[in-house]
Amino acid sequence: MSDQTSNFVGGIPEHYDRGMGPIVFAGFADDIARRVAPFAPMRVLEIAAGTGIVTRRLRNLLSAGAQLTATDLNPPMLEVAGTKFAPDEQVELRPADATELSFADGAFDAVACQFGVMFFPDKEKSYSEVHRVLSPGGRYVFSVWDAHRHNPLGRLVHETISGFFPADPPQFYQVPFGYHRIDPIKDSLTDAEFTGLRIAVIRLESQIPDAAAFARGLIFGNPVIDQIRMRRGVIAAPGDRLRGHQGLTAGDITESSDIRLLSGIARSDQNAADYSATRACSCAADGRVAVIG
Repeated sequence: MSDQTSNFVGGIPEHYDRGMGPIVFAGFADDIARRVAPFAPMRVLEIAAGTGIVTRRLRNLLSAGAQLTATDLNPPMLEVAGTKFAPDEQVELRPADATELSFADGAFDAVACQFGVMFFPDKEKSYSEVHRVLSPGGRYVFSVWDAHRHNPLGRLVHETISGFFPADPPQFYQVPFGYHRIDPIKDSLTDAEFTGLRIAVIRLESQIPDAAAFARGLIFGNPVIDQIRMRRGVIAAPGDRLRGHQGLTAGDITESSDIRLLSGIARSDQNAADYSATRACSCAADGRVAVIG
């Protein structure tokens, strides 16, 4: 069965933003915004901006005169993002395909992307597009999740859902945690003419006050719910099933979620790129800059 993994539409954006945003994405959003702001860019592009979790933090840290453009493939995600900004704030929200950016060459001083690259069908083309729209000396800061073995929560959710459909398990949760090998990422950035790559591993611990609400977000806040429905399945109480899976208790989930992220920075003669994931290592090189994490 063919599964879509990048259609964040319908009721997904609200569940994504409310159920997972504060626990899974907010801490890393703080980190990526702090990595972009010191470059003092005046023209910033965010791709795969989702519901504006990073966008809000970028706007808070960028100078008042900086222009921030946030894009996403899915307009319903941007509709949620739009609720986070006042009309007079310098934020433009517009749909865009990260592999076919409709911006002029050299239009931005920095590009940011949190947990989006894993979903791009042509990652190499996305890197080339980012390089194209960056001005000389610009930076690309992006993040990706580390592997399941370093993110037991992601593995747990995948295994739990698979237990309902052993003959044809939904594959969504393989995608976010499937693009973590550092050397291939570095090679792709180099092929896109980024240099000066820096990579860092980030590990954060998030508190989960309401395990059932969080578990619901993990199911209804991404396309895995559509994959479940395609299989004519219904998970009526995902929180209960997750809490009981493999000896995991409500107390285990409520106390914390250990999440690790890969983060890095690469520099090119003209541009920079940033990349981050749940666990990361760091390295540096001279030249145009690509920052990973």
